[in-house]
Formats: sequence, structure tokens, C-alpha cells
Amino acid sequence: MSPPASPPRGAIPVFTGPEMLTARLAPMLAYFSPPFDSPRHLFELKWDGTRCLLFLDRGTLRLQNRRLEDITWRYPELAGISEDLAARNAILDGELVVLQDGRPSFTLLQQREQVGAPFRVSLLARRLPATYVAFDLLFLDDRPRYLLPLEERRALLQGCLRESPRLVLSRAVPEKGRAFFAGAVAQGFEGVMAKARDSPYLIGIRSRYWLKIKPRLTEECVIIGYTTGRGGRGESFGALLVASPEGGRLVYRGRVGSGFSEALLADLTGRLRALEVEAPPLAGVRVRGARWVNPELRALISYQEKTADGHFRAPVFVRLLG
Repeated sequence: MSPPASPPRGAIPVFTGPEMLTARLAPMLAYFSPPFDSPRHLFELKWDGTRCLLFLDRGTLRLQNRRLEDITWRYPELAGISEDLAARNAILDGELVVLQDGRPSFTLLQQREQVGAPFRVSLLARRLPATYVAFDLLFLDDRPRYLLPLEERRALLQGCLRESPRLVLSRAVPEKGRAFFAGAVAQGFEGVMAKARDSPYLIGIRSRYWLKIKPRLTEECVIIGYTTGRGGRGESFGALLVASPEGGRLVYRGRVGSGFSEALLADLTGRLRALEVEAPPLAGVRVRGARWVNPELRALISYQEKTADGHFRAPVFVRLLG
């Protein structure tokens, strides 16, 4: 079964005309999900690049990243992209990638992202040209389209887009999400996006209409503390505080609050209380209400990815390690 869609939280901006072309728009965001099949969803590759909204108004291009910054100057090779769109004006959502052997290379893209000098920008535009992979359409020919169902928006996008080395359409397949995910991972792609076929584009909203499916990672960690439990966990703990080795030192990875059976909660609580110490084992780690322990217990933690500050995203306790 597919995960249920949920109503969005927050206010969705309302646009009725060309004023949308000059706005700074936050992209629609997704939640994590395990692989699934669903006739209500389309599945497409998750491209490993820079999320980018493309604004085109009578030949004038503007590229805006997820932080709402104008990055048009960084990609001069895309200046002629209007030749690939049969539209007076348009707003597309997509991903900027640098392709290597047909696959996006985030390492090569970072070279483009970290250069600021105009000469270097121009040089890398020729040596490592970017491609815009379009997967959605918000506006076309003087009319907002973002509230149309996804399948209608994709049909409009496909109808106005002519593929070239600088612009391609992200392909989507219906229903068979598990097989598509397995194939994407086997070919070295980052993962898969699942999108409800009837979903609108919710500007600036994270919604379960869109789901990102990525392989889960695991890491061996030491337990450095825990938070006190509440409610049904009042007699045990709320979450483990974990760290893992990196560069010859321990790095704090955050809290892990799921993956525990009742028996494991009881067993771990006793072990943790016997190891309590007054000061945190790692300097600079501050967690309100934390109780610290000697880092003697090791655990395998599953997680989706690491955040910019090195914390686990969506961590789950797997097992204790001997």
C-alpha cells in the first residue's frame, strides 16, 4: 500500500497572473518514505544536483535556488534555454546537474557552485556544462498552473519543452515504485521521488503528496547519553544521544528515539543508569534534560542521510553491538 497523502500545513501563496514571474518562490518539498507501489503515484529519478526554479519571460532567464538566491550568473551556458521552450513565459521546477557518463556528478557540480570569479565561471561553463532537468511546471503563457493536478502540469511541460544538452525532461513511470527504485539504485542514482498524480504544487510547503525514497544508511555509534522518557516511556528513556568516529574523534550525531521494543527499553534503561556521569563525554554538546553516560555501549543506527551539521536524519535504532 502507498503512504496516505496528508493536508499541507502553512499558507500557500495565491497568484492570478504575471506577477508570479517576478516573485521569489520557495519550492515544494517532500517527506521520506520507504519504497512502495501505488497506482495513485508517478515515480521519477531523484537527481543529485541543485534544486532550482527556472523563470523565463520573453527570452530573459532567471535561476533561483532553494535559498531564494539568484544564481543565473553562475550558469551562463543556460542563457539560450528559451530556444528550447515554446512559451512566451514560464516557471519550471527542476534540478541543475553536471552529467558524467549519463549520471549526475555532485562532485563536479560542487566545482561549479564554489566558483565566484567571472573568468572561472566562464571557464567551467565550457568545461563542465550544467543541464537543467525539468520535472514540474508552475506557470505558462501568462497563466499560473501550479494548482492544476500533477499529470496536467507534466503534460503542459512535455508539450512546450524541446530537449537539448542544456534542458531535459525528468521521465516518470506509474505504479511500479519498488522495481523503479531498485533499478535506480542499481544504476548509481540517489533514489526516487514519488508524487501523487492528482497533487497540486504547494509553493513553500513540505507535503506527503511528494515522497523521497532513498537507500537507508547505517553507522556504528557509541551511546553518550539519553533523554528522560515521557508518557508511555516515563519509566525508561525518550531517546539515545549518539556519536560516531570521524577523523580520529567522536562527532555528535543527534538523538535516536525509535526502533526499541519494550524489552529493549527496559534492558537499556538499566544499563544506561549504571553508566551515568555528570559531564558530557563530548565537549560542546548541549541537550536540555540530557543524562550523560560513559561511552561504553555501541549501537548500529540506521538513518536516511546526514544534515549539514552532521546529524542523522530520520535515525532508527537497529541493535546493540557486542
